[in-house]
This record gives sequence, structure tokens and C-alpha cells, in this order.
Amino acid sequence: MLSYQHAYHAGNLADVHKHALLAVALDYLTRKDKPLSYLETHAGRGLYDLSDAPARKTGEAAQGIARAEAWFGSDHPYARALAAVRAQHGDTAYPGSPLIAQTLLRPGDRMHLAELHPQEHAALRTAVRGRELRLYRQDGLEMAQSLCPPEPRRGLILLDPSWEVKSEYATLPRVITALARKWNVGIVMLWYPLLADAPHAPMLAALMRDHPDALRHEVRFPPVRKGHRMVGSGLFVLNPPWGLDRAATELDGHFKALRG
Repeated sequence: MLSYQHAYHAGNLADVHKHALLAVALDYLTRKDKPLSYLETHAGRGLYDLSDAPARKTGEAAQGIARAEAWFGSDHPYARALAAVRAQHGDTAYPGSPLIAQTLLRPGDRMHLAELHPQEHAALRTAVRGRELRLYRQDGLEMAQSLCPPEPRRGLILLDPSWEVKSEYATLPRVITALARKWNVGIVMLWYPLLADAPHAPMLAALMRDHPDALRHEVRFPPVRKGHRMVGSGLFVLNPPWGLDRAATELDGHFKALRG
């Protein structure tokens, strides 16, 4: 399905949850003087302008990063990525996960980004550039399975589908188990929405059964508008790096405060 446009949702509270912990994981990986690989299956356009009509129409960024930015000190890797992107693209710029990753990675680290939507892929080519970067206009799960294990073998893959295709809930546990078998040292990070009718529940049960040592972290927040189905954000992480659980716990208090 090619209808999803993340520009309407960029910088929302789910992005804050996902991007803050992604930044922590990448910051940890880059402390060791060895190259790494970063893979992303649903990259989007990479860079968003929160003053554009789609962001203003939904108000999700106003309820998201505009409120949550104060949670992070200037030395937090998420805050560093935000500052670097704004310095280059302006105060209303917001980085998607590909640009957060590129901002935190080093020369010699490799990136593999898949985006199937033609307009989003074209925008991604403009937003994220580099010698160690490869872009794929193909199904991201197919890209991941064909590349894993990548070279270098150290690294992280982010699986961040739109969840508009209901079969993804049944497909992802099988894909993640296959990736874990092929790339047993890789950090596998899956983002999923918490919706009011909980379609993620069977998927999470299967994932927890097959990967009992994984980190599962969920936050809840009020719907951004009346009738909005998303009431929270979840991450499921295989081989979580040291310190990620602590960073996740620190976020819990902030999200609970939003619920009053």
C-alpha cells in the first residue's frame, strides 16, 4: 500500500518515543571504534517541515515534540540530532529516523534505506546523501532479508511499517525470527502503534514467546484528537544495547505526566 504519508504525523509522541530510543541505541553503538551497519525497512522521506500544511492540519507535532523537547538535555543524542538538523535546515525542520541515524553515525558506517512510495523515495534521495549510503525503492522487508547479515555485522535494523496493511501483524513475527537467525548479533528494533482495539496483541504474544529476552517498551498518551485510534507507542528490541532499558524507564515518567 502506497497511501501512507508520514508528513501528517512527523514529530508526534510516537516519533518522540521511537526516535529518542533509536538515538540512544545508535549513540551506544558508535562509542566503539568499529564500523557498523544501519538498515531501515520503511524510511519515509527523511526530513519534514513542521510548518507545512500536513503537520499543522493534524496538530500532532504540536502535541508531540513541541511539548516533549524539554524532556531531553542538550547532551542527549536525540537532542543533538534535532539541533544538528535544525542548524542545517531551519528551526521547523524535523528529522525522520534516517536523518537521525545519519546525523549520529560516523564516516565508515553504512546505511541501507528502503522506501517504496515513489514521492517519498524521491524526497529521501534529497534529504539523505553520502558515500556509505544505499537507497532501495523496494519492499523493505524483502530488502532486509536479502541483505542480512550485512557487512559490517555490527549494527541495527529499524522496522517501522505504516501498519495500514493488516497482514503485517501476522507477517512481522516470522520476518523478525528469520532476521534474528541470519543476523544473531544485530539489534532488531520494531516499532508498532498501540491502537484502541489492540490489533498488536497477538503479534506481541508471538514475539515474546519466540524472543523472551527481548526488550518490550510501551508508552501511552491521550489521543491527539477525538476519535483518533492511536493511544500509545511500542518498541520491541532484540539484543538491546546496554543502557537502553534505563533510557526507556526515564521516558515512562514523562509520558505518564501527559495523562495527568
